[in-house]
Amino acid sequence: MPVIAVFNQKGGVGKTTTSLNLLAAIAQRGTRPLGVDVDPQAHLSHVLGVTPRSADESIYGFFVRQRPLDDIAQVTKSGALLCPGHLELAKIDSLLGKGVGIVTRLRQALHAPAFTPLPVVIDCSPLLNALSLNAIFAANLVLIPVSADYLALQGARDVERALNALEPVFKQRLPRRYVLTRYDMRRKMSAQVREQMTESLRPDEICTTVIRESARLAESPALGTDIFRLAPQSRGATDYAALAEELAATDVLGGDRR
Repeated sequence: MPVIAVFNQKGGVGKTTTSLNLLAAIAQRGTRPLGVDVDPQAHLSHVLGVTPRSADESIYGFFVRQRPLDDIAQVTKSGALLCPGHLELAKIDSLLGKGVGIVTRLRQALHAPAFTPLPVVIDCSPLLNALSLNAIFAANLVLIPVSADYLALQGARDVERALNALEPVFKQRLPRRYVLTRYDMRRKMSAQVREQMTESLRPDEICTTVIRESARLAESPALGTDIFRLAPQSRGATDYAALAEELAATDVLGGDRR
């Protein structure tokens, strides 16, 4: 079962936009995916129109009340299931700590025999906290969006160091892919950032697909929808469909189109 954690320690790089549209792209391929929003800001949940009435009806209830994921998940407008986030998630570190039993809780639930195997996309907060560690420990792949600016590239290097520091725990290199977002071929900086990514990161861990700058893509979250429902013929829809295809070709999403 493919589990993708969308993570970056820098904000404003297209993390939630990538989670949103990757979920929608997987749904377009004919498989209903599961989104898990472990960001206390819950932006993904808000965009998809899922607002839990209480913290216990969000992923907070899974961590603190041991509620099953199936009880929390709701069907969204994009065709994906979603375990929504909640502001109370900001308290998880102080309530539960970062022990092994805590940071592997989501992995255990997703891989339990009783859990229906679905493609899973986890939208993380920009902090390397207990929630993000849960996502990383659960994931088959960490997907790191990098917007086409120098500060975002520095953030990607920080993520690389953080993931490398976890390797002794996993006893292997954590699978990862960096995807360049907000790419504008008219801007010299975009080309420079793309070139520097290949110099400072492993080229085989950089997605061939780039997500181009697009007004429709930028406005879709504000309109409460994914790019496929807003503008299915746009460059944003084309790019996220291509990203899903690229990940599927590496067996991250699986090749079948049920």
